[in-house]
Amino acid sequence: MKLIFNEYSIIFIFLIVSFLLASVIFLLSYIIVFQKSDQEKISAYECGFNPFEDARITFDIRFYLVAILFLIFDLEISFLFPWSIVLNEISIFGFITMIIFLIILTVGFIYEWFKGALEWE
Repeated sequence: MKLIFNEYSIIFIFLIVSFLLASVIFLLSYIIVFQKSDQEKISAYECGFNPFEDARITFDIRFYLVAILFLIFDLEISFLFPWSIVLNEISIFGFITMIIFLIILTVGFIYEWFKGALEWE
């Protein structure tokens, strides 16, 4: 029991120190920095430029399709990392399962490609 407490106490001390350090830095930013709002600071901007249109315009559906595709393939990479680390230790069943997973994702990607979801006009 004492060994477990010592292992977790280090993490607990780290969390306390990091919380205190973040709080001190946050409070010092309000104490030290001269804060005066002017029209230039509170105006909206887009990537350093003045806004071209209203911020509430609707986006094209293709933007969301590309975002969803990015998330799918980002999750694929998160499954590939642990699989690649234990590749020498897993059985042929684990290997074939991952190959089937990759084939399904590749077929989905090819389908989206041929449907034109990746085309941007």
